[in-house]
Amino acid sequence: MSATEPSEAVRPAVCPAEPTPEATLALTGERTVPGIPEENYWFRRHQAAYLRLVDRCVGARVLEAGCGEGYGAALLARAARLVVGLDYDAVTAAHVAARYPQVHVVRGNLVHLPLPDGALDVVANLQVIEHLWDQPGFLAECFRVLRPGGLLLVSTPNRITFSPGRDTPLNPFHTRELAAAELAELLIDAGFAVRELLGLHHGSALRELDARYDGSLIEAQVEVVLHGGDWPEPLRADVAGVRAADFEIHAERVDESLDLIAVAQRPAERPTERSPEAP
Repeated sequence: MSATEPSEAVRPAVCPAEPTPEATLALTGERTVPGIPEENYWFRRHQAAYLRLVDRCVGARVLEAGCGEGYGAALLARAARLVVGLDYDAVTAAHVAARYPQVHVVRGNLVHLPLPDGALDVVANLQVIEHLWDQPGFLAECFRVLRPGGLLLVSTPNRITFSPGRDTPLNPFHTRELAAAELAELLIDAGFAVRELLGLHHGSALRELDARYDGSLIEAQVEVVLHGGDWPEPLRADVAGVRAADFEIHAERVDESLDLIAVAQRPAERPTERSPEAP
């Protein structure tokens, strides 16, 4: 078996999506798409989380649950033994299969993962859980398909900074956004042990851009999108120049962070205790 061929134990219970070379993925606002200058800030912000977490996938059998455009699954595949990219949308799945042949693509529902119990070492779920109606149900499925000791990697917008002062998410594609304590509570209630809870922040170069744009590079972008029209060339150039390295990820001031990043673990099963009478 090759290093990227799924074993029978990990092979999904649905047919793989067929590669479609002509597949294209529209920028709808629901997912991030690389290679678009005006979208580059969000792409790099999400990429930074993958780069921080990729070492958790070395030699592992990985599921990216909600793989979107597929760039993240392809990045994880550089380190992993196997990456299965799962998405519900047929066009998205076809796009990933065509563009990223190193990713084994399947279609499926995130609250009914098409994989057997204990089949995986890692489940990655980056910038997805905030889109789900049944977050506890999804986490229960992650727990089921992970082996004892397996890892769940999650990133999600920090509710406190992403939709400040709102009862409902600002992004129309989000169902429920989470603060750090709420994310930790969800993971613990699902049976996971939270090993790390980190926050993503602007680094020095992005803080300089924030100052240049009246305190917020993000708000400057949002204003253009909401009002339509052409992007001012200086803003477009600044956004296009953002790098993943321009973001900082650490455990300090997590409640002030832009995105939350959690590493959770399914507890290892305890060995069966032998009775005193046992030989």
